[in-house]
Amino acid sequence: MNPAPALHEKPVHEKPIHEKPVHGKAPAKTAYTRAVLALGSNLGARNETLSEAVADLVDRPEVRLLAVSPIVQTKAVGGPAGQPDFLNMVISVETSLEPLALLRHCQSVENKHHRVREVHWGPRTLDVDVIVYGDVESSDPVLTLPHPFAAVRAFVLYPWSQMDPSATLNGQPVGELAARAADFPDLKPFDGFGDFDGVPDVGAVEQP
Repeated sequence: MNPAPALHEKPVHEKPIHEKPVHGKAPAKTAYTRAVLALGSNLGARNETLSEAVADLVDRPEVRLLAVSPIVQTKAVGGPAGQPDFLNMVISVETSLEPLALLRHCQSVENKHHRVREVHWGPRTLDVDVIVYGDVESSDPVLTLPHPFAAVRAFVLYPWSQMDPSATLNGQPVGELAARAADFPDLKPFDGFGDFDGVPDVGAVEQP
């Protein structure tokens, strides 16, 4: 995502865990955890990429879509100057995947959409970050939870607040966090028309 510095750029190597059936007992019900994922794109047909990425993320039976935010347009935060604007959104899912397995799945969707990591915080066709995973807190540098930059990024917080007005992050309403974020004044709603290579012909409107 234009999103926060791409913290989760290292591939995650993980062996699948196979549960053995317990004789004489019914199989345990699969537990699902609610997670919030942030998506961003500033190369190519950004809106189309985001739509396809959402479908790809929930294509697996272990990931169920709960809600989708509006799309917003923002300036690139960090990285090389002169980048095209990003389109950003968040989705809420419930998943039976463990956190690192969910991250690995997100990275596979990025790769499907030709994500490259040649320039730190550079332009990208698709960025997918795990923002929160239930109530899990982790300082693991591969997957820090909650996402360490989410609380100061309006391009995550504002669409999240539109999707779920009661959502909180670190005990604070995400809508209030969004209004205090440095990038909030540059945020614009986006209606999805005329979009290519980060330069929409129409559809970007000023923040009311």
